[in-house]
Amino acid sequence: MAQSAGHLIVKTLETHGVERVYAVPGESYLDVLDGLHDSPIETIVCRHEGGAGFMALAEGRLTGRPGVAMVTRGPGAANAMIAVHTAWQDATALVLFVGLIPVADRERDAFQEFSLTGWFGSTAKRVLTIDDPDRAGELVAEAMRVAASGRPGPVVIGLPEDLLVRETDAAAPAAIPPARPQPAPAELDALASRLAGARRPALVLGGDGWQGGEGRALLAFAEAAGIPVFCDWRAYDAVPHAGAAWAGWLGYGRADAVAAGYAAADLIVFVGCGRADVSSDGYTLGFDAETVVVGPDPEATMHAGRIDQQILATPAAFVAALADVDAARARGSRDDAWMRGRAEAQARFAAHRPDASVPGVPGSSGIPEDLAEPGVDLGIAFGLLDERLAGEAVLAFGAGNATIWAHRFVRHLAPASLVGARNGAMGLAVPAAVAASLAFPERRAVAVCGDGDFLMNGQELATAFAHGGAPLVIVVDNGVYGTIVQHQERHYPGRPSGTRMANPDFAGWMRSFGGHGERVERTEDVEAALDRALAADGPALLHLIIDAAVMPPASSEIAAADAGVSA
Repeated sequence: MAQSAGHLIVKTLETHGVERVYAVPGESYLDVLDGLHDSPIETIVCRHEGGAGFMALAEGRLTGRPGVAMVTRGPGAANAMIAVHTAWQDATALVLFVGLIPVADRERDAFQEFSLTGWFGSTAKRVLTIDDPDRAGELVAEAMRVAASGRPGPVVIGLPEDLLVRETDAAAPAAIPPARPQPAPAELDALASRLAGARRPALVLGGDGWQGGEGRALLAFAEAAGIPVFCDWRAYDAVPHAGAAWAGWLGYGRADAVAAGYAAADLIVFVGCGRADVSSDGYTLGFDAETVVVGPDPEATMHAGRIDQQILATPAAFVAALADVDAARARGSRDDAWMRGRAEAQARFAAHRPDASVPGVPGSSGIPEDLAEPGVDLGIAFGLLDERLAGEAVLAFGAGNATIWAHRFVRHLAPASLVGARNGAMGLAVPAAVAASLAFPERRAVAVCGDGDFLMNGQELATAFAHGGAPLVIVVDNGVYGTIVQHQERHYPGRPSGTRMANPDFAGWMRSFGGHGERVERTEDVEAALDRALAADGPALLHLIIDAAVMPPASSEIAAADAGVSA
């Protein structure tokens, strides 16, 4: 039966099990929008292309299936670039459809014309343009396969406006399962020998691919083998934060004792990730250790330093194969002291207590003393949040210092429970929490962001109300770009520049949508306000006011004894 190329694209997304597309409409892909009119795929109408891209990225991160976003040409594509870069650096499956000018108008500097390959060629796994209506379904299927194969990442598809309305007799192709490399028995045998011979081995887990609960099985193996398990930056929902092997997360805001333990390892096995910039403290930690890299990417993209063994396998395939490895053999002659020491250091760091970090002197961050106020103790606030969420919620993080308290104090006990831009992109928290709320309505979705981050994509609250999402948004407000202020105080003390902000009443803004919003200025008011927000019927927001001089909880507050790393 003949149909337009635009309708064939929609049918192909249906055969691939796509449930939602996140879109900002444009005249350049009207026929695709028309195909979505009668489709079971839900079209989530977003308010900014960056928000649409981040929502699709969140769905890809949480489900393991490529998230799908649709934007228009030129300015729309430019706005979506942030999500493509994030998906590339974070290794998250994403397919971005971009409407294009008519074929006959190319190379004329037509309205909103741009080079799709020129813009995205260095930041996407593949850039495709559908120039033949008979191949529209084929290229969509190819994009979905490539985005999820090997090291996951973004694929961009161009949709020429005039081509979409041309008819084709081609059928929608079935989904092509991505290749899932499996570890060979000999590789596992060699790994077991390495683990048995190491005095201080460590596992570092990261990347995507942990949605099925593989981390729980790997944590059990590690505990039986006496191996501490660390997680890469913003990938620490890979394993439950419990048990004798859980050793904490690496990267910004980590405990000094946790980083020291990682640096003392004599064998590091990376699973789903590599030795990267953030987790190695700027390529300074863990470079002397014997190294095994386990992942589906033969090029080991974004891994730095030595590789003594490489095993091509997805996290799921590796963990399944590891069931045949004798944990007692991998333990060798080690006792539990090395593993338990690392776990205890992390447990002390994450223990709930009032935040003990010492705030800066009022005015030292460039905020006049008469404007500085003690505000909410975030150590207490996020300890209370952790108790209420009980490790089961989906947390979406923006960029900046405001998120560090939640990273430290809020546990992850369920898989697929964290979305955060590992490339440091601002503006992800709100759209990601909206997408999580839509994709998993039975789970609590919480956005944690600073005041600067919130207003990058806070408009996507409108999307939540329009489509029935119910995220809880926590905005930490100190009136400055806190991360940059911290760097300025380190390098240019007493000379703040370009970092102050004037903020609206965020809680009032949420109420203007019809949601629940509260401004909280005192620590003693946090608990009751949090309980009201969690009980709200629909989206809710807590606007937490803190002193502009307060910096993230210092990892050095851990007792000096915790820094010991001897086996």
